[in-house]
Amino acid sequence: MATAVHTMHRPHRWDTPFSPEMTRGRVARVLSKAPLNAIDASLFPPQLALSDIIRNDTRIVRCRRGDIIVREGDYGNSTFFVLSGSVGVVLNQNLAELGPVRRPASRLKILSSLAQLWRNDRVAEAREVSRYGDLSLRYEADAVRPFVKDLDALIAESEIAAIAEGDMFGEIAALSRTPRTATCIALTDCQLLELRWQGLRDLRRYEPNFRQQIDGLYRTRSLATHLRESPLFANLDAAALGHIIAETHFETYGEFEWFSAFRRQMEAAGESQVIQGEPTIVEQHDYADGLLLVRSGFARVSEELAFGQRTVRIAMKNDAFGFAAIYGHWRNGTPLTYHHRLTAIGYVDILRVPTALVERYVLPSLGEEGGRDLLQRSDFEHNVDPDVINFLVDRRIVNGTATMMINTTRCVGCDDCVRACAAAHNNNPRFVRHGPEHGNLMIANACMQCQDPVCLIGCPTGAIHRRAEEGRVIIDDLTCIGCGTCAESCPYDNIRLVEIRDHNGAFIVDDATNTPIVKATKCDLCADQIGGPACQRACPHDALVRMDMRDQAAFAQWMNR
Repeated sequence: MATAVHTMHRPHRWDTPFSPEMTRGRVARVLSKAPLNAIDASLFPPQLALSDIIRNDTRIVRCRRGDIIVREGDYGNSTFFVLSGSVGVVLNQNLAELGPVRRPASRLKILSSLAQLWRNDRVAEAREVSRYGDLSLRYEADAVRPFVKDLDALIAESEIAAIAEGDMFGEIAALSRTPRTATCIALTDCQLLELRWQGLRDLRRYEPNFRQQIDGLYRTRSLATHLRESPLFANLDAAALGHIIAETHFETYGEFEWFSAFRRQMEAAGESQVIQGEPTIVEQHDYADGLLLVRSGFARVSEELAFGQRTVRIAMKNDAFGFAAIYGHWRNGTPLTYHHRLTAIGYVDILRVPTALVERYVLPSLGEEGGRDLLQRSDFEHNVDPDVINFLVDRRIVNGTATMMINTTRCVGCDDCVRACAAAHNNNPRFVRHGPEHGNLMIANACMQCQDPVCLIGCPTGAIHRRAEEGRVIIDDLTCIGCGTCAESCPYDNIRLVEIRDHNGAFIVDDATNTPIVKATKCDLCADQIGGPACQRACPHDALVRMDMRDQAAFAQWMNR
């Protein structure tokens, strides 16, 4: 082991708070306002006191009338409380294009990319030690905020729900790790309290009343917003849609932190028994009492065979289940029973629209041609081997938006992909050319950029987070405390902990324990590289691809080449 010549204070969660403005006086003022004044501080442990959470995990956000606070489609890691003023949620306008365009990810210039070939460090996991002197959490500054030029005109022509002092918004994205579902604009000059995900998680964990309030808002607001997104309801008038919204049920299946149960299940029984542990949403041949819409997460559609269940397809966000049964009964009088079984893969949110309302409002609005078109979509299969689908579902590979797939028949083991990855990351490869296999398909151990990145859930500092503009999951090396929570949470073993060194190869150690400082690392999709993932570009045999599992047609085409 090289002699350690550098020591540093091992970073902790609250070394630097979310905002230096949160003095004890401001914390007391915030806690005196609704809804935080209803929280029972005695329920929190001494090491995680309510006042400490507010002081370290919140910041005051000041907005002027017309400012866009959050934009529909952006990923969010926080929720907001209205301390003063009023905020409007725009329900029927897409404001994503308003204001300054989203900042693209910064990329290296051509010469800088070429320079990596000879300027990269020759020692493993080298860091610039001086950078660790500033442990400030890096969140986007709100000094330059997009705004609506003519707010009065927007109010006149739009459907806007007002959020008043004492209410909150943004909890849907914060809780579900999904994009913002609506654009929120300051209707007046206002002050907001922004609470990042880690603090929201702690409040929900220790205060049951607050948890019920948050979850109630989540269900109510998601229901209205998500129904409007589905093409099934696009032609309905406001009265019909309102009736459906009033009668639709919001249901959840599985565990929010599903990765723990998944790991236990894989260790105990292996993937062949995974389906038996999946929560059942409906059984095949059950009475079809409703149309089921997947709002987030994944569900397995399967059918009965003599030896058990065969996976037919994967139901993802915005997919409808049960349409064929309801349409067939409405059109031809066939039995009103589900054609397949539906089970939750991990954690899934379901909207259940009563069959009677679908027959009364939805099917007439679609017309015969529209109904047949949706029926064909619901029954469409992409001609992928059912065993491959089972493999992807059982391993939860369907979660990935950039899954690294390798065709082992084409792969010759040249390791050009690994070398290219190393060249793009200071001579430190960020994936392992190894992983679960099925036939000639290998899923390499590389970050898949999951739709539901459960690695974010437990991070105490927010070091691993989603970039707001495009949702890429990245790790801030400066604020990572090396606790290993993200690595333990990743169901795919795609995050590693590494001991860091200086440029001479000496370990950087904790000044208190003299043990090496570790950091979490993973694939970042070569975010700063001009051409995108270096691994895929470097493969000379077209054996490697980064696949978005939401595009099942593209996956089928790649598999059936």
